[in-house]
Amino acid sequence: MTQTIARKSLYESDYLLWIQETITQLKAGDFEHLDIENLVEEIEDLGRSQRKELESRLATLLAHLLKRMYVNMPDCFNGWENTIREQRLQIEVLLNNYPSLKSYWDGHFSDAWRFALKHTRKEYQSKGFNFPNEWELGRDINSIVNIDFWE
Repeated sequence: MTQTIARKSLYESDYLLWIQETITQLKAGDFEHLDIENLVEEIEDLGRSQRKELESRLATLLAHLLKRMYVNMPDCFNGWENTIREQRLQIEVLLNNYPSLKSYWDGHFSDAWRFALKHTRKEYQSKGFNFPNEWELGRDINSIVNIDFWE
């Protein structure tokens, strides 16, 4: 009986060691031994994770803007405004660190709006609050990170 033992790659068995070895190989110019397939995958994932973070922070920001603008619960205003300030700050930091993310703004805005609206409607459906189907105000980066729409 022949047994086939599947050998895990270093990438699968010890990710941190794989990173260290990959860095060493890159610095030494040892391109022949690089795990190109996994290296390319990791680099692609870096870009995806930054776009995902932008979308997530934007969805959180929009949800809290919706609450602050349409939910008349003054005891909650301070908490919502704190979250709005924090998400705005983190979005600005993200866009400053990765300026090319600005080119994804419009597409991610639409997705983030859909997620924020769905979540906020579900959260407040039993309380009778009405939220607009479309974002009716400025959706450009400058407006979203600077304007207090509820004032």
